[in-house]
Amino acid sequence: MDDGAGDATLSPVQVVLRKLGNGARAVVGRLVRAPRRGSVVVIEFPDGLHEYVTTPVRRVLRLAGRDVFYIETANSRYRLEVRERERAVAEAGR
Repeated sequence: MDDGAGDATLSPVQVVLRKLGNGARAVVGRLVRAPRRGSVVVIEFPDGLHEYVTTPVRRVLRLAGRDVFYIETANSRYRLEVRERERAVAEAGR
């Protein structure tokens, strides 16, 4: 029996997180914690020193056939777009 069978690993991926609404800015960085119901989403900025953390996730919707997610949190709604998955994974293997 594999002891780590229940452990999920997240490959580093570059994402763009946009808050839905007027005047919201985009957050670009590395996805540290994936969107799951009940937990927060964490995006690390390219400088490696700062993070963007959402409130707890209520709902996650994915567009079919694309790496675009719509996330509803306790007080906001976001659009999360996965970018450069292949390049991020290649850099992690170095």
